[in-house]
Amino acid sequence: MYGGDEVSAIVIDLGSHTCKAGYAGEDAPKAVFPSVVGAIDQMDIDEPDNTEKNSADSKNNVRNPDSDKAKGKRKLYVGSQSLGYRRDHMEVLSPLKDGIVADWDIVDSIWDHAFRECLLIDPKEHPMLLAEPSSNTQQQRERTAELMFEKYKVPALFLAKNAVLTSFASGRATALVVDGGGGSTTVAPVHDGYVLQKAVATSPVGGEFLTDCLMKSLESKGIVIKPRYSFKRKEIRPGEFQTVDLDFPNTTESYKLYSQRVIASDIKECVCRAPDTPYDESAYSNIPMTPYELPDGQTIEIGADRFKIPDVLFNPSLVQTIPGMENFAEIAPSVRGLPQMVIESINKCDVDIRRELFSSILLAGGTASMQQLKERLEKDLLEESPQAARVKVLASGNATERRSGKSSRHDIPLLPPIKEPIFSPLFTIGGNQLSFPSIIKGEICEWPLTRVAGSCSVWIGMMSMELPISKENAHELLSMIIQVCYSADVHPDDCWKSSLEP
Repeated sequence: MYGGDEVSAIVIDLGSHTCKAGYAGEDAPKAVFPSVVGAIDQMDIDEPDNTEKNSADSKNNVRNPDSDKAKGKRKLYVGSQSLGYRRDHMEVLSPLKDGIVADWDIVDSIWDHAFRECLLIDPKEHPMLLAEPSSNTQQQRERTAELMFEKYKVPALFLAKNAVLTSFASGRATALVVDGGGGSTTVAPVHDGYVLQKAVATSPVGGEFLTDCLMKSLESKGIVIKPRYSFKRKEIRPGEFQTVDLDFPNTTESYKLYSQRVIASDIKECVCRAPDTPYDESAYSNIPMTPYELPDGQTIEIGADRFKIPDVLFNPSLVQTIPGMENFAEIAPSVRGLPQMVIESINKCDVDIRRELFSSILLAGGTASMQQLKERLEKDLLEESPQAARVKVLASGNATERRSGKSSRHDIPLLPPIKEPIFSPLFTIGGNQLSFPSIIKGEICEWPLTRVAGSCSVWIGMMSMELPISKENAHELLSMIIQVCYSADVHPDDCWKSSLEP
């Protein structure tokens, strides 16, 4: 058993757009950086790794054949700072494909960056909690465990599904989690701490897809987003600057696209919002324009696009009206909108839990922080759901909390923050079984215990055990708040009331 105040568990969530890492129990992750990495084949390296020189001078550097890397291998650059520095022949690669790890070398470099450079820890001294997608396979889990135990020598490991963590973070064991990620949107029902795999619905329309739609729409209007490395601003007189274009012929298309997406994503987050009603071209033709200043000093005006692009989440067929998105236009009619995905997922669940799922729809992910998305989704679901359903969409009050998984329940008193998870080293691989029970121990607030009596079911990871409970030991039992996540926003009464026997 790994416990005590001197041991802090590490939580890592490797998403399709962003990797988040931090200590269990804290309100927000310590490190947030892109999930993509820069990669240069060893034969293409024309410069030593000297970030002190300006990228404009990189073309003058001489090839270094005595590099410490073996010939033919690639050098990886991880983190926002490394990706922000332009290098010749550097490709931008993602370790994930359709949410599943496709390149373990990149994942290894991302984990190493999180441990050594961001958190500044020795992974041998910290238990690990890794968030995984709902569609993760047994082979992926085994490979993850192999890396963590054999390379990083972690003392304990727990793999938890994203949807389950989101559900527990809101104080619910049963909920419908709508995860708007960078690469896709996933709707996953969670019942009693388990993801109902057969009812999971996915869509290729994610945050990066909306960013690409915005870029193509702007390009069709003659607005070209210049990457930050492609120009410099020269002061011609006090207070007046002139933009000078720079030419780097050895810059890869993937790095150029990455640099443009960074800017377009900021435009999307600043000016876009989900429309209150389905987008109609004529209704939004006279919408007021919103200005946005690009890094090169150019000010652009964005009108109907700031409503049209977010509505693609609800009506994917709108992609057919965006120039440059012809590749996706062919499959757009078969892609379901967000309300249809929610209803389809709930209808695949047992009829006994549908009512509870309709009343506990949780928004998570970066795309969920878009303005008015919660209100629009709730409005559409009220129109399309059964009359007996009580539709309730829940989301945190601000974008940071939604991205970090902090609870959105403000209707119950909150516990003090959890100090750390305590992991039991019961790890087995074999017989297609991967299990790791865990206990997360936290402090509790004052709570009347006089009416507590009988017995209760205590969940420890995925194991259940019956424990007698009385006035004498109630305080001790309530102090063990069972959650497989790094925050505890659940009141003791809310945690135990469903299992207490009178």
